[in-house]
Amino acid sequence: MLSSVGEQPYRKRQERESSGRLGGGSANEPHVGEVNIELAPSEARNATSVEIAGLWRDKAGSIPDAVELGFTSALFDAGEALHIELRGADGEVLRKAAAALRNRLALYPGVFDITDSFRGGKQEVSLSIRDSAEALGLSLQDLARQVRQAFYGDEAQRVQRGRDDVRVMVRYPAESRRSLGDVEAMRIRTGDGIAVPFSSVAEYELDRGYATIYRADRKRIVSVTAAVDENVTTPNDIIASLQSEVLPGLLDTFPGLSYSLEGEQAEQAEFARFMLRGWAVAILVIFALLAIPLGSYVQPLLIMSSIPFGIVGAIIGHLLMGWDLSMFSVIGMVAVSGVVVNDSLVLVDYVNRGRAAGATVFEAVRAAGALRFRPILLTSLTTFAGLSPLLAEQSVQAQFLIPMAISLAFGVLFSTAVTLLFLPAACLILEDLRGLFSRVNPPTADAPDPQSAL
Repeated sequence: MLSSVGEQPYRKRQERESSGRLGGGSANEPHVGEVNIELAPSEARNATSVEIAGLWRDKAGSIPDAVELGFTSALFDAGEALHIELRGADGEVLRKAAAALRNRLALYPGVFDITDSFRGGKQEVSLSIRDSAEALGLSLQDLARQVRQAFYGDEAQRVQRGRDDVRVMVRYPAESRRSLGDVEAMRIRTGDGIAVPFSSVAEYELDRGYATIYRADRKRIVSVTAAVDENVTTPNDIIASLQSEVLPGLLDTFPGLSYSLEGEQAEQAEFARFMLRGWAVAILVIFALLAIPLGSYVQPLLIMSSIPFGIVGAIIGHLLMGWDLSMFSVIGMVAVSGVVVNDSLVLVDYVNRGRAAGATVFEAVRAAGALRFRPILLTSLTTFAGLSPLLAEQSVQAQFLIPMAISLAFGVLFSTAVTLLFLPAACLILEDLRGLFSRVNPPTADAPDPQSAL
């Protein structure tokens, strides 16, 4: 049959992610089938939704002639675990590269639901013109137009019937446009009006076009996607292996090919950039808010030294609770950066008060450690206790917040334990550095005291 290939512009990432799944079937898409299972609440069942989806996948097996088969169980999804977007100018090169990448992904244990966005279109007839046709003044455009007029028809006129326009199409009779033999039997008219046999001026071959062509930056793209069983491996491990072992060879085999990581990997990279900028701004604001009232550039750094310990505590908390680090875990770490400075600020402020009252630095640090121990410890323990119900919650709604609560609870707890030991020692070390600096560069009559500058 004769058909045409339509090209559509590159969609947004969210639209591409949804179009790659099996959801969205409707009466207008009879080739798409979807089955939904509503599970009992998580408190009433022993198996997770991921385990049920895996069991369903094993029981269903492969479905003959199905182009794509997928099983999803995530309530919220940042995209496919593996999503490699191949780009190039040649659609056939992209198809072969996508097939090679799919075959390579199939060798990784724990990788399943491997598919790509390439969809073959309907069978079509590709026309080409002979050299003899050019001598008769025929072009490929003339040939295609006459074949189209013969089989599809050409509008001769429109007849008004009530509110409707009836188009009158002129074309071959139905019995003369039923097979490819009718194409070979038709006659093509030259510019002089002479009718010549089709086979003397043209050739044809059966081909299969593209159902949809996606483009980005004026290049065609084909996306290869797959899911990963994180009990076996992780998407980051697969991506690292692909980038070091598979994708460089793929680029060498298919010249002009390029790739980019989309889906979950792209979301992670974008989230990391956003959080890094936000965390840097938060650190600068914390430093400014501490430096202004303290009148020092060094003491704010001393107070903020508890932030790395809070992040370490958040990571240890995830290990103890058996949770993997996620985006919400990073959000909790950023929150810890603003919370853990409270204990250090209380301790340093009390040391400054003791120094202002005339005590030595050692006396001020010892008194601050003894008198501020209980308030600092109670503050951290109450914060941890307040987050404990959320840490023990089993409902589905709470699963997204638990990583953030782990980061905040264990970050505060760990940083407090380290701060009570590290910060007094750091205050004494800072005082020793001040004394060393003053001995190396003694103040003159016109120069300010370096200790006051610190």
